[in-house]
Amino acid sequence: MGCEEEDRRSAPRSYALMLGVVMFGVFGLLRAQQTAADPAAPTPASSSVATASALRTDAPEYVIARDDLLDVYVLDVPELSREYRVSPSGSMTLPLVPGPLMAAGLTPGQLSAAIGERLRTAGLVSNPQVVVTVKASRLHSVAVAGAVKKPQIYPVLGRTTVLDVVSQAEGLADDAGNTAVITRGEVAARSLRLETAENSSGGQASVPATVTVDLKRLLETGDPSLNLDVYPGDRVTVQRAGIVYVLGAVNRAGGFPLTDDAEEMTVLKAIALAQDLKSTAIRRRAAIIRKNPQASGGREEIPVDLKKVLAGRAPDYPMQPNDILFVPDSTGKKALRRAAEAAIQITAGVIIWRR
Repeated sequence: MGCEEEDRRSAPRSYALMLGVVMFGVFGLLRAQQTAADPAAPTPASSSVATASALRTDAPEYVIARDDLLDVYVLDVPELSREYRVSPSGSMTLPLVPGPLMAAGLTPGQLSAAIGERLRTAGLVSNPQVVVTVKASRLHSVAVAGAVKKPQIYPVLGRTTVLDVVSQAEGLADDAGNTAVITRGEVAARSLRLETAENSSGGQASVPATVTVDLKRLLETGDPSLNLDVYPGDRVTVQRAGIVYVLGAVNRAGGFPLTDDAEEMTVLKAIALAQDLKSTAIRRRAAIIRKNPQASGGREEIPVDLKKVLAGRAPDYPMQPNDILFVPDSTGKKALRRAAEAAIQITAGVIIWRR
């Protein structure tokens, strides 16, 4: 009796289990048929592929340019796998391959296919597998010149601004002025023209070939509108400020950059920057040594009576870039001429004081 009663209790559970298995199989079959009938229905794998495809479609492909350095890898052919430089004419030459191959204007994928076809046609490789990557490109770089600590050509990776390239050049030099000039290249002209055309109501958009940036204001305020974008192929030149030199019997001899182009440098201002005269200074014998190609030796000496200037009995003399204000010392009265000549020689090694 116990066994029969147990069998009667387990029968409904077995029946329910079998019914669940059958329903699951039918549901799975229906899903499979629906997926087959609708090829556009996304699956995890197809969604990933679709997303990657969309990303590849939206991302602009790099176009090989002249002077680019390419890395070419041909599977199982080490003789051909190495770096190649695209010639100024836009072509490249591979060993054992007859004739040059035009590379400029092609994407790395197109060039890979072209190299593979050339190897197959020449009978060198029956089933070539070629991969081309760009190692270096002048179109993907920015030239930084002028008054920076390390002027040279720097690669551009992603969005780059004026402050970015100045930082890459290790900052401004001691004689840097207040302005930087951006000379636009082809990439910038094309990008800015398209951007301007989209923002304007119509007409042909014009892009200036050069743009001036106020570095002093940018560094002091951090105004993002002044921190312009720099594009591959651009050239950033930091203008050098004029320098006046104050040497001799002053408390802080050296060179002083004319950081404000609108401000006129005078003798009194130069003395103030040099932290005044020493007590041993011969004020009546000071002189401005100025470049003059027409003068003997290419320089002229302009006498300055500092005693009268400081007393207001003589006008304050204006100074020009690269002028040397020499103030003799009473301890060297017998060697004033030699001291002035020595001052000219040591200007290249004096300390440049930034305000």
